Amino acid sequence: MESALEEIEFLALSPNRVAVLDSLATSERTRNELAAETGASQATLGRILNDFRDRAWIEREGSTYVATATGRLVSSGFTDLREIIETEQRLRGVVEYLPTDSLTFDLRRLADANITTPSQMRPNAPLSRLLELLEDADEVWTVSHAFNEQTLTVVQERTASGEQAFKGVFSRRAIDALATDDELQTRLEELLEEDDAAVRVREDGVPLAVMLLDDVVYLLVRDEHGVLRASIDTDDEVVRSWARETVDDYWERADSLEVSSDEFLE
Repeated sequence: MESALEEIEFLALSPNRVAVLDSLATSERTRNELAAETGASQATLGRILNDFRDRAWIEREGSTYVATATGRLVSSGFTDLREIIETEQRLRGVVEYLPTDSLTFDLRRLADANITTPSQMRPNAPLSRLLELLEDADEVWTVSHAFNEQTLTVVQERTASGEQAFKGVFSRRAIDALATDDELQTRLEELLEEDDAAVRVREDGVPLAVMLLDDVVYLLVRDEHGVLRASIDTDDEVVRSWARETVDDYWERADSLEVSSDEFLE
């Protein structure tokens, strides 16, 4: 009996084998239908179908073929493995910077995410992507270790005009950084005065930067030195649920920030 790795290799080395098994795992097919779907020749299909029957992955029913229970199992498992590898390849350049301890969802949920990285021509591409999303969002929830000038400006202007509702939890360090600049402090004070804006402070720090903009989740990824490495955004429902729970959790464990409070000036 061949080893499991040899069986994986047998399937992986032939895109036609993968396509045929995937098709038969979905529904019964004739050889002509398989040929039309996969583009494989009749001779190639004959070899594939014989190999699959030898392994009891498929069975013949008259003029059609269909996957067996174990054939469907193999197809499903191979699809899962392929999706994992494809996701890993997409995240390979940024995974070392991801706050993986905080990302409690399956990383495969990021398979179709938009990953924006800085380039020589567009060094601020991740931030530009955020500002683009902010300009269109009606409701924004966030937890972050930073609150930069561009983000603060967009949020303050849109809440002031009644176009956006904002709820944010920031690290004390992020708020203190704004308070060192008179213009930014004034803008933060104006934001706090808006009815549809609320800000809280987390004294213990915030290890990630996540923003929920309507139905889109945005992750800003920095390295240990604070250098911007990438942004990731997705509308995946599971990631959205995680983002809501994360903001709610930090919100419950943070202190309110008010314009008139002494701590705002600390």
